[in-house]
Amino acid sequence: MSTQSQQHNKREFKGEEEEEEEEEEENHLLHSECETIPFSSPNTSPSEWEHGNKEEEEEEEKDTVYAAKDKVQIFDLESAGGVREGSTAVPPFSWRKLWLFTGPGLLMSVAFLDPGNLEGDLQAGAIAGYTLLWLLMWSTIMGLVIQLLSARLGVATGRHLAELCREEYSNWARLVLWILAELALIAADIQEVIGSAIALKILSHGLLPIWAGVIITAMDCFFFLFLENYGVRKLEGVFAVFIGTMGFSFAWMFFNTNPSEEELLMGLLIPRVNSKTLRQAVEIVGCVITPHNVFLHSALVQSRDIDIRNKGQVQEAINYYSIESSVALLVTLVINLFVITVFARVFYGTEQAKGIGLVNAGQYLQERYGGGLFPILYIWGIGLLAAGQSSTITGTYAGQFITEGFLKLNIKKWLRALITRSCAIVPTMICAIVFNTSEGSLDTLNEWLNVVQAIQIPFALIPLLTLVSKEEVMGTFRIGPIVERVAWSVAVLVILVYGYMLLDFFLDEVDGLLFGFLVFLSAAAWISFIIYLVQHSGAISSILVRSPNSKGFFSLAGN
Repeated sequence: MSTQSQQHNKREFKGEEEEEEEEEEENHLLHSECETIPFSSPNTSPSEWEHGNKEEEEEEEKDTVYAAKDKVQIFDLESAGGVREGSTAVPPFSWRKLWLFTGPGLLMSVAFLDPGNLEGDLQAGAIAGYTLLWLLMWSTIMGLVIQLLSARLGVATGRHLAELCREEYSNWARLVLWILAELALIAADIQEVIGSAIALKILSHGLLPIWAGVIITAMDCFFFLFLENYGVRKLEGVFAVFIGTMGFSFAWMFFNTNPSEEELLMGLLIPRVNSKTLRQAVEIVGCVITPHNVFLHSALVQSRDIDIRNKGQVQEAINYYSIESSVALLVTLVINLFVITVFARVFYGTEQAKGIGLVNAGQYLQERYGGGLFPILYIWGIGLLAAGQSSTITGTYAGQFITEGFLKLNIKKWLRALITRSCAIVPTMICAIVFNTSEGSLDTLNEWLNVVQAIQIPFALIPLLTLVSKEEVMGTFRIGPIVERVAWSVAVLVILVYGYMLLDFFLDEVDGLLFGFLVFLSAAAWISFIIYLVQHSGAISSILVRSPNSKGFFSLAGN
């Protein structure tokens, strides 16, 4: 009997345990449901509740680069619903998805074709001939490495570089980073707007002065940005037209001038540089890698709707963005090659070589090749206008992302565009009026603008490499040690090139004890801030400690 009573008691005890577990589950479900209901008065109507939810969603969207409704939908509900958040499964390659991902790379690649780049190209061709084509190719490859890391950062985190810098650095450091980024952006924008103004002057046969072209370029920039209201794909289509126009114009010039194929191949395959062409070599590297483009690309990739919690989606997006960015920069390489070879063929070894620039390039070409059905002067002007207009729009975009990222400005898109455009257009107008006295004065202005951008480049590259190397920022998408070493090697090489550019420029320009002292103090501050950023990144210890077990750019894990 004792045994039966014990078994009976056990059954009762188990029954009580089961009842307690069921009550706990019910309480847990009830609690989780209550958490989803916002605190409100008993008299809150369903419409007021929905309105409150909409306001919360709008506040959340203000913190994102693109609103959810503006993003391109790629992963449909059926495919996304069947994949767990932590899944690392990557579907097979799809041409349809590649087409949907194509766009941000086009906007990013425009910085490789802006008027400042074109001027560097034509001067390199006129002074160095075909000898620096190999450097153009390798500089473009280095630029691709940097832009792939920028895209990776934006996709994996769902935020862009300026936003992450705001959280990564102390108040004084991020304030300095923001000021330097804005100054470099203004310098680039001045080059782009004046390049467009020069093109308008060429195409109007001299009727439109430079200052009028500056105003027209500033105004029509808003028109093209307005196209984004009809969808980001429409704006990307406009950029495809711009790049196609540049490709057609400069390809027409290339085949019309008939450059030497043998010298072209030798220029690409055989590295050559000497003391006479060293300055042009430095300018080629400097023109390809621009600081505002590093900030820009990390924001542009967020125009596609990607669930960053789904590792498979993130990896797939990184793969497609890597392909479309590579193709876009291959196109820019070909276009830049066209420009260098045309001016190498026409002006290398001539008296005009040292004095050629954006202002007189078209006229010099016209003198050599005359009119015809399609005058080469106007073909050059059309290509230059496409370069200036497209790069001006992307400059405005970069300004919006940099300003709102560092300062966390939650304002409307059109107002952001107005503020950033005004910050650039006022100094541009001043420069256009002051320096539009001769061709030499515009060349001097261009040199100073290149200096401003050279000062900024370390303060875009070092934060980027710091963030993509951090597991707490990137998670499993942190770059591996081999890629990290390659990226830092590229960054060091680029910074050294820019440093040489600054040294060479100031050695020529410094005149007087006071000016020399100010330059010395500025150089000391510049080097000190670079040292601070490198120490903050922990790059030296990370590279020395981490094992070289990397899967490269397309890896899910970098450790």
